[in-house]
Amino acid sequence: MRADQVIIRPIVSEKSTLAREGEVKKYTFVVDPKANKFEIMAAVKEIWGVDATKCNVMNFKGKPKYSRGKGGFIKGTTASWKKAIVTLAKGQSISAFEGV
Repeated sequence: MRADQVIIRPIVSEKSTLAREGEVKKYTFVVDPKANKFEIMAAVKEIWGVDATKCNVMNFKGKPKYSRGKGGFIKGTTASWKKAIVTLAKGQSISAFEGV
């Protein structure tokens, strides 16, 4: 799997922004559900050229949703997804997130 297929998009929220601003930089991404920790850390290194020291991965199951359709209620679910929090080596950061 190529690096651009492993990392789908960054997660930009208040909580993830506060994690980036500390002394230890932590970046949050939505990743491919089939990717493992080592593939995620290698993709971060290949794309941004920084060393990842740690990677925490979480799987989120889709939630049930209901909508009003022509024949009554339609039952469905949202998509399942996988989140990765990547910790970088001390003194390193990703300039694309820092606004440079």
